[in-house]
Amino acid sequence: MDSISQIVLGAAVAEASLGKKVGNKAALWGAIAGTVPDLDVIGVFFLDTVNELIFHRGFTHSIVFSLFFAPILGWLIFKIYPKENASQKDWTLMSFLSLITHPILDCFTTWGTQLFWPFDYRVAWSSVFVIDPLYTLPFAILLVTSLCFKRESLWRFRLNVTGLVVSTTFLGVTLLNKGLMKSAFEKEAERQNIPVLDIEVRPAPLQNILWTANMETEKGYFIGYRSFLDQIDDIEFHYFPKNEILLQPYKSNEELQRLLSMTKGWYTVTQQDSSHFAINDLRLGLVDGLGRSNDDFVFSYTMTVGEGEELTFEQVKYKFGKDVRREMISQLWTRIRGHK
Repeated sequence: MDSISQIVLGAAVAEASLGKKVGNKAALWGAIAGTVPDLDVIGVFFLDTVNELIFHRGFTHSIVFSLFFAPILGWLIFKIYPKENASQKDWTLMSFLSLITHPILDCFTTWGTQLFWPFDYRVAWSSVFVIDPLYTLPFAILLVTSLCFKRESLWRFRLNVTGLVVSTTFLGVTLLNKGLMKSAFEKEAERQNIPVLDIEVRPAPLQNILWTANMETEKGYFIGYRSFLDQIDDIEFHYFPKNEILLQPYKSNEELQRLLSMTKGWYTVTQQDSSHFAINDLRLGLVDGLGRSNDDFVFSYTMTVGEGEELTFEQVKYKFGKDVRREMISQLWTRIRGHK
């Protein structure tokens, strides 16, 4: 999830744990602890593209890291506030709760989180987009309002707990939404006689009403959208060929294998010229999937074949002007409201 959501969650959990004893200091340090796991972004400065992808949401997003780092952070905070009405154990417990809820929240998104590191398994429930205002805004408002009351105030406790309950309930509803949408996509695929081997369903950007599905067939993928506000059952799917054969000469390359494993098999390949190929990770969708003005995927990697068939990889970076962003949001809002 985005940094603001992680800050709010970390602060709210810390407030519930220790706010009555130390006041706003708990929320402050909870917010800090809630962002610590994302410090793994430093990998971009010393790792190549593929290894940076593997490093992200790895060790720092694991139960092991939370157990290891919480006592260190708890000790540090205790040394800063030795006269507060909280023991080192109290600060350590608060730190652990704020740290561990970060990767748990990330598990609801699509990228995948190595919660059980060192085991090579990424948890991805794919029921929440990485930025969802409906999750974050009510939660943040309730938290900030609660912190305006004195630490002993019952209203402070009630407002913060309400924020935690509402936000957690929202996450539960997203899992239910995913189940309903998966069923709807499967029924429509059956009606259209699409021979589906596997299906991956996730919400479209910034909300939980409009959903999209990647449906795998033997030679490619069908991608479509459905809103809870649609008044017709028909879904328009667009087809993308796998083109896996383009990578066949390079399949023994270890770095390529690591990149493909990151996609969990949800990828297509396009050839740009004799030495450049685009490997597209389907899990985050198309850059302009709603408008269908291009076939560019949000996560795409250029594979360059050098001398001696040496491979290098670089992530494609997209830059959007204000007019383009406004148009994309307009298209998203129109599609959320449903097909009539």
